[in-house]
Amino acid sequence: MTVVYVGAGLIALAILLTVALLARSSGDAQTVARSLALINAGPLGVQSGPSIEPESLVDRLLALTAKVTRRLTPTSAGERLSRNLDRAGHPAPWTVERLLGAKGLAAILGALLGLLLGADTVQRIVFALLLGALLFVLPDLLLYNAALHRQEHVTRGFAEMLDMLTICVEAGQGFDAALHEVSRNVHGPIAGELARMTAEIQIGTSRGEAFRGLGDRVNLPEVKNFVTAIAQADKLGIPIASVLREQTAAMRLARRQRAEAQAQKVTVKILFPLILCLFPALMVVVIGPGAIRIFQMFSHSG
Repeated sequence: MTVVYVGAGLIALAILLTVALLARSSGDAQTVARSLALINAGPLGVQSGPSIEPESLVDRLLALTAKVTRRLTPTSAGERLSRNLDRAGHPAPWTVERLLGAKGLAAILGALLGLLLGADTVQRIVFALLLGALLFVLPDLLLYNAALHRQEHVTRGFAEMLDMLTICVEAGQGFDAALHEVSRNVHGPIAGELARMTAEIQIGTSRGEAFRGLGDRVNLPEVKNFVTAIAQADKLGIPIASVLREQTAAMRLARRQRAEAQAQKVTVKILFPLILCLFPALMVVVIGPGAIRIFQMFSHSG
């Protein structure tokens, strides 16, 4: 039993450390946004001291396990992790290599804990395989969850961004300048996405490719419709102001439909708390006194 308790504690500790690292870095701004802030703050090339820090033992261990994991996993795994990192906003400590290293290290720890928990050889092998596979996919699940939360924040801030962008363009500002101005005034993950897209346009990427990259990173129907409309307007020469006005009206309609859909789900969601919590107490209060009197009446008559 002591071995079981030790193994369970180590599993819980590993999960808590992974969640804490992801939670600590989920609220950071994107790398491009921080780079733009440094560019606006002062000239480039000025350093006050050495910028390269020695690697820690954890970094070396993650690099070693990343090499092994990359050899054992298909090539598409790295591309999938890179895509999920884009959707999660590139949390500061995490890269594709660090995630691959974390997956390999978690699998090794799970296999070792499975060998400790089993009673005989067969159980140890089964536990090692199950725990190794479970902890191997745990970083993927945490990254996917972080991406989902970020998509929700982008959905909330996208309507405000679109309204501000429409106002700036209709006031006579250029579209690229309006994008830069909006990225400096809005808040949340959408600001980082706009800053990254603006930086890509400034370094020579075409506007259509930059907007398509935004649509790939933010996997939302509203954003994809906006990207498609802007790309078509840029290709066909349609005025941007009219396209933004139509997109703003469509966004308001989509927000209203989403709110109505959420309101219709409330009746179904509240049904189970009513059945499990309110109805039993109500039945006790209403039927309880009558049941007691009936019991007393039959007991006296007997």
